[in-house]
Amino acid sequence: MRVLLVSNTTTVSLSSPPSPKPAAPSRLGPNSIHWAKKALIGALGGALSLGLLVSSPSSLAIESSSPSIPAQPPPSSEYCKEDEGDVIAESAPEPVATNEGIVEEAWEIVNDSFLDTGRRSWLPENWQMKKEDIRTSSIKSRSKAHDMIKRMLASLGDPYTRFLSPDEFSKMARYDMSGIGINLREVPGDNGDVKVKVLGLLLDGPAHAAGVRQGDEILAVNGVDVKGKSAFEVSSSIQGPNETFVTIKVKHGNCGPIQSIDVQRQLVARTPVFYRLEQIENGTRSVGYLRLKEFNALARKDLVIAMKRLQDMGASFFILDLRDNRGGLVQAGIEIAKLFLNEGETVIYTVGKDPQYQQNIVADTAPLIKAPVIVLVNNNTASASEIVASALHDNCKGVLVGDRTFGKGLIQSVFELQDGSGVVVTVGKYVTPNHKDINGNGIEPDYRNFPGWGDITQRLSQCSMLPRG
Repeated sequence: MRVLLVSNTTTVSLSSPPSPKPAAPSRLGPNSIHWAKKALIGALGGALSLGLLVSSPSSLAIESSSPSIPAQPPPSSEYCKEDEGDVIAESAPEPVATNEGIVEEAWEIVNDSFLDTGRRSWLPENWQMKKEDIRTSSIKSRSKAHDMIKRMLASLGDPYTRFLSPDEFSKMARYDMSGIGINLREVPGDNGDVKVKVLGLLLDGPAHAAGVRQGDEILAVNGVDVKGKSAFEVSSSIQGPNETFVTIKVKHGNCGPIQSIDVQRQLVARTPVFYRLEQIENGTRSVGYLRLKEFNALARKDLVIAMKRLQDMGASFFILDLRDNRGGLVQAGIEIAKLFLNEGETVIYTVGKDPQYQQNIVADTAPLIKAPVIVLVNNNTASASEIVASALHDNCKGVLVGDRTFGKGLIQSVFELQDGSGVVVTVGKYVTPNHKDINGNGIEPDYRNFPGWGDITQRLSQCSMLPRG
């Protein structure tokens, strides 16, 4: 993350390179990996933006002081253990991670997944030489192995590709964007459907104390069925003001009882959306002004509420202010962009060395509004904000006003190594619907100063007549 976007709601799914040595089963992520290397977290949208492009909320990174209950890998297909007549054999003991094996594991991940943006002097032949250095080295301690990985990654010249200590990696796994102390992810069901399950719990957190358990399936939130929703959407629906209650219906395990549980939220959820209706042209026209400060778990939900209220109040134009918005959850940015686009229109392209990172993310529903949009941008408009701005601009739904945007368009994935440490690797980049590279370039606005309302309508009309794709 399906982002944030794992399973059917993701554009990119994690893929890991073949391992030279068998690795222990992941302690954190059921079905989030395709190899024994345990690529835990999906794509982070760079240093400024915590990415949900590739995975569910469990893909996001933030510090937590509470301990986490790690997930156990589930069986390949769900079944009720009490219906299974055969005795299940004990699993083989986990292989011991050697210092040399850990360094070589990190080398393999970079070799298979790292995307050089073309602005540095990374050469594949030089990287191959480093593997020979590993094979001929005797690495005496774990700290020396970690130091060797750090030097190896630093040689790439990519400021976003970096090493994570076991403690740093563990903090990423304990991210809670629900406000009740749970991580959710999407898990394929037996019938081709997708279920949202509890990936991890904060020990003694609100959900754990109320009775939610590892592996529980979320069925409904406040009486609303979550079928067909992504883990990101479910987590967003759970969010709410501090100390209020949310009712979640869960199914315990694969075949356990269904229970409705009231959980008290214990995180302050701050809305990033501010809005107002303005009258222009002597009160003959109404404009809905929307200020979006960041892309957090509440951004899409609160923006939808604001847009509907402004529309009901008669807004015929909208201003979306993304100035000084440096990003946040990439998944939130993608979902917000879809609110303005027609079904089938491209939100953003992702490009990567691995074919699985070469994706076209499209809107899957009709737009929430069809009124013209003026998007305000400046030099601090970055990452998820640039995804929204370019999607509206290139699909002729809005004009950009202000200054060239920041130009942050890289995708990072986080991979777990055998000893619990990890590496963050740049695996892809974003390209606008008009096939322009965001990273390092930014997006040029249509106007430096606010145009006339007639000019906006005329420009969007002309844009819609141009060939696209």
